[in-house]
Parts: sequence; C-alpha cells; structure tokens
Amino acid sequence: MIKNSIIPTQLSNKIARLGFICSLFFTLNIAQAVSIDDIVKPANDLWQAEKKIKIPDFSLTDLNGNVHTNKSTQGKYLVVNFWATWCPPCLKEMPAFVEFYEKNKDRILILGLDYEQADKAAIIEFTDTFMVNYPIVLFDDKNGAEFKKFGEVLGMPTTYIFNPKGDLVDYHMGEMDIAALERAILK
Repeated sequence: MIKNSIIPTQLSNKIARLGFICSLFFTLNIAQAVSIDDIVKPANDLWQAEKKIKIPDFSLTDLNGNVHTNKSTQGKYLVVNFWATWCPPCLKEMPAFVEFYEKNKDRILILGLDYEQADKAAIIEFTDTFMVNYPIVLFDDKNGAEFKKFGEVLGMPTTYIFNPKGDLVDYHMGEMDIAALERAILK
C-alpha cells in the first residue's frame, strides 16, 4: 500500500513541476514579446525620424583644395565616411569604397573624412598606398567644425548616405562592404 501511495505523489509532483515550468515559459514568452515590442517600436520610430534628417549645410575642403558643400553635392548620392588610419575596419572597407566609387562616380560622391589630427603629407602617402580615388578631407582647423555638423561619431568607421534630394537614407556604424553600399544606393 505504501508503494502505491508513493507513485501518485511522485506523479503529482512531476505534474506540478511541469505545470510550474509551463507557467514560467508562458510568462516569459509574454514578457519577452512585450520587451521586444518595447524595443522594436521605439527603434523603428527613431529610424523613421532619422529618415527625415536632411544633409546639413557644410563646406569641406579636401586634400587637393577642392571645396565640397551641400549645394555642390546635389543631384548625386553623398556618402560621408568617417575613418582614421588607426582603425582596422576603416582600412578593411577602403577597397570597397574605392571599387564602388570607380563604378558609380557619375551618380555618387564619397567624402572620406579622416577623423584624427594627422599630417597632410602622411595622409596623402597613406591614401596613395590604398589608391583612394575619392576626396579625402582632413580634420583640421578649417574642417573640424564642419565634421561635427553631421552628428556625433561614436565609433569608426561611421557612414552617412544621403540621396540626391539631401535626405538621409542610410546610417552605418562599422565596416561597410560593396553589398551594403549597393543596397543603400542602387536599390
């Protein structure tokens, strides 16, 4: 008789544990769904607001002395890429920017904003090594304040892509490749 009473008790305990686990699972699923919604909706709202961002009024002078402004870039996609010589992902993405620019320079302008205090001769030698074919702009007394007009750069590389009308269509922190550039521009 004792054996028979243990089995229903063990079975009852197992059912109770299973019910407890199921209730936890159900509760966690609801909490997770709420948490995901709480995260996704504000992020989506932020991106929708960010898509309304316009290209700032800027005037940047590149290494060759050419001046680039928000007015001179109209009619083309503008890719603003913040980079530095000490940044491995920046160096890794440079060949993609070079190749993409070579194929699409009739419809885009890439401005490489070197976000470090650097000697002009050293940067020219550096960009020549990478065969950079798009304008490079140094962070110096003339351009420094203009860099900040694009927003706070939290990590490098950071890339902003504006359409020909001047609307921000993509923002990317981290290394970009040709596929990402094509998705943002060639759609």
